Amino acid sequence: MNKLVAAAAAAGISFNSAHSAPLPEARADDVGVSKQRLAKLDEFFAGEIATKRVPGAVVAIARDGKLIHYKAYGQLDPEKGTSMRLDAIFALASMTKPMVAVAGLTLMEQGRLPLRAKLTDYYPEFANMKVGVPQADGSLKFEAQSSPIYVHDLYRHTSGLTYGTPPDSSDQVARLYPDFAAPAVKGNKQAFIEGITKLPLAHQPGTEFEYGFSTDVLGAVVEQVSEQPLGEYLSSNLWKPIGMLDATFHLSGSQRERLARPFKDDPLTGKPQDIELLESPTKFDCGGACAFATVGDYVRFGQMLLNGGELDGQRILGPKTVHHMISNHLGPEIKNKVANVEPHRAGFGFGLGVAVRISEGLSAVPGNPGEFTWTGAYGTQFFCDPKERLVVVVGTAAPGEIRKYYREQVQDIVYAGIVR
Repeated sequence: MNKLVAAAAAAGISFNSAHSAPLPEARADDVGVSKQRLAKLDEFFAGEIATKRVPGAVVAIARDGKLIHYKAYGQLDPEKGTSMRLDAIFALASMTKPMVAVAGLTLMEQGRLPLRAKLTDYYPEFANMKVGVPQADGSLKFEAQSSPIYVHDLYRHTSGLTYGTPPDSSDQVARLYPDFAAPAVKGNKQAFIEGITKLPLAHQPGTEFEYGFSTDVLGAVVEQVSEQPLGEYLSSNLWKPIGMLDATFHLSGSQRERLARPFKDDPLTGKPQDIELLESPTKFDCGGACAFATVGDYVRFGQMLLNGGELDGQRILGPKTVHHMISNHLGPEIKNKVANVEPHRAGFGFGLGVAVRISEGLSAVPGNPGEFTWTGAYGTQFFCDPKERLVVVVGTAAPGEIRKYYREQVQDIVYAGIVR
């Protein structure tokens, strides 16, 4: 037994738990993935856990629609010492976004939410937003929008909306914005819309990829068009049809018992950390950051997209719509800053709710053009590679910077295991 695996086992770390598989299972070697090479994932997480860099993880890997790796590592709750379980529930943070994009696209397919629709058709308040242009003296000059914000901009983060940064940040506009989860914890949807439209845009609409509250606003638009709360619409049109049994914005008591929780202190800085949404119920279904699910739920979501919008006979989107979703929507006229959010994602553009690999090389991780992906600030990750027929989902409760390290490592190990 590898020393790290032995150390993890001695610490009471389990690599498996009894739970039904979210997809049909197959042996890795039977679908062109070396089981021996894939075992490096066990060693990697054993090391991370034994050195207390991450409390635990659940990892699911599917190839050709078959689950070839589905394991729980480490601890669910490091304070209580409970073992990680396959049905652990993770705060998805920004991995909420791709699901909300799918919700919007179901409405697009019905002719109810075209990409070229103006945001002001649903929320007129956005017409009053100015663009904040930083000046040399530290002030902001305010300019009128040269183009309206379109629904298309919400999907691809070109609306000009951003996320808040610390007060000492050099970004004068972002300093005015709240933290990504704050609006849903502190107020209702109307308060969010009213608050956000009083702030300046970071850029002219349609000119730059600027990661921020765009998907939260898209979720609010989905509510306007569907006349349902976002969670209800997702439940009826995505989660229940494909068997995402635990996906939700609002946890039940029994689900709370399965929540994956982080260390009290960030293992890199030693400073206190938490996942606010575990203890602070949200006041509206924020489409950018507020959903919960299991890794098993999300691997079904990824497989549905990889299948062209269908899973187990349940069609969510048409194949052509999915193809449009996972194509790059950042044209040459748009400044691409995707790698500013995920540094290892150089060579990626952005589609409708997901980052999309558009070139060979450049990225720090192996893969193929056409790969689509996104991650969550609390420690979740997913990527799908159509060429390799591959879906990978990782769940951890790791809200610090450590999450960006293991995202790269996991992808390296997975691709190293593909032998044919």
